[in-house]
Amino acid sequence: MTATTARLEARIDPDVHSLIKQAAALRGSTVTDFVVSAARVAAQQAVEEATLLRLSREDQRRFAEALMAPPQAEPALRRARDHRKRLLTEG
Repeated sequence: MTATTARLEARIDPDVHSLIKQAAALRGSTVTDFVVSAARVAAQQAVEEATLLRLSREDQRRFAEALMAPPQAEPALRRARDHRKRLLTEG
């Protein structure tokens, strides 16, 4: 039989425990529900901060311009591209 939940344990300072219990009571939830909810929010925020790229309006404009009109490739880059094409078609 597969477990539908996972267990998480933590040792915390008694003052932190009291604060969490008080906060949970004020929200009308259990300590477990309060901690899980707070951990979920913190985890989602951490993942979002690590995966989303936020640009200022000016940086967004510059990025869009670069996509619409990319700079010309330098001669060395063009030679490397052509060399790669030859390798792929000959091999």
